[in-house]
Amino acid sequence: MGISGLTKVIGDHAPDAIKENDIKNYFGRKVAIDASMSIYQFLIAVRQQDGMQLTNEAGETTSHLVGIFYRTIRMVENGIKPVYVFDGKPPVLKGDELKKRLEKRTEAQAAMDAATEAGDTENIDKFSRRTVKVTREHNEECRKLLRLMGIPYMEAPCEAESQCAALVAAGKVFGAASEDMDTLTFGSPVLLRHLTFAEARKAPIAEIHLDKALQGLEMSMDEFIDLCILLGCDYCDSIRGIGPHRAVTLIKEHKTLENVLANLDKTKYPVPDDWAFKEARELFKKPDVIDPKDIDLQWKDPDEEAIVEFMVGEKNFNEARIRTAVHKLAKLNKQGTQGRLDSFFTVKPKDAEQVKLGKRKAEEKKEKLAAEKKAKAAAAKKKTKTPAKAKK
Repeated sequence: MGISGLTKVIGDHAPDAIKENDIKNYFGRKVAIDASMSIYQFLIAVRQQDGMQLTNEAGETTSHLVGIFYRTIRMVENGIKPVYVFDGKPPVLKGDELKKRLEKRTEAQAAMDAATEAGDTENIDKFSRRTVKVTREHNEECRKLLRLMGIPYMEAPCEAESQCAALVAAGKVFGAASEDMDTLTFGSPVLLRHLTFAEARKAPIAEIHLDKALQGLEMSMDEFIDLCILLGCDYCDSIRGIGPHRAVTLIKEHKTLENVLANLDKTKYPVPDDWAFKEARELFKKPDVIDPKDIDLQWKDPDEEAIVEFMVGEKNFNEARIRTAVHKLAKLNKQGTQGRLDSFFTVKPKDAEQVKLGKRKAEEKKEKLAAEKKAKAAAAKKKTKTPAKAKK
């Protein structure tokens, strides 16, 4: 879920914090990608014509592998250097949220079974998407494929988005790519939404800057974290009846959740029993992450034969297509991001003429200013001499 309603809050109060970009604008950028979130998107979006997930001859789901393979190559083709971050052990505070998600999937599974029995194809597709869950096997297969592709990845001790945020804050990467808005709450200076599917959806990438969000909201980071908890996060229940507008107003007026609770009409806004907002706050402020200084990110050449053995031999993908894609990835790696950056910013002949014209105009302006300065100096000198002659 992330943070409920945070995108709209930032859009309303700090519109300058959000800008839309095309994927090509991230040429030369290193980006930390929330792996589990991306895999979840692939499992939902990469489908067969009947709306069901892609599978091989053995009936094994392969939607996640299609997504990781081709979307990663597409990012590299656009000059992006991705590093995938996988979830570790979920925090204890997330237990209730995970339980709710399980209940929703169970309900969706029952609805899908009923739709299947009734032959209702529209609802089969609708509810099948709600039953999707990223499994340990999905993660292991994606890690294996990334390793063979030469793309770096790591497993976070806890939440992937908090580790992504730490990498950005340390300057290891430019931004964190995730759909979860709590990536900002964990302190990521830059959040990139819709990166892995921007081109497929023909939608721009939303680039959100934390500093501008805080400036527009007129809040400190501590106040922002309390706002996110009040809006609704994965680590504790929200207060029923408090929507985004009132949450912002309460934090602006009272600054902390302790002060909010001290001044809140609890008959109108019932606070959950044993509301764990302090624990959630501590989790956001001091997440369990690997120190970025101990992380060495390396991008290597793909192992073509190993990829073919895995994707074609084990997963039944088309060999010609896989080899073509691997050749493209290998070629892009040989070009190197810096080389592509140099060619990307090479001055074209037409641009060179503009540069020359600009220099000439600058020189003319400089000469004109020098002449004016000289004339003023001469005039001032003449003015000081005139009174002396008159006195004589």
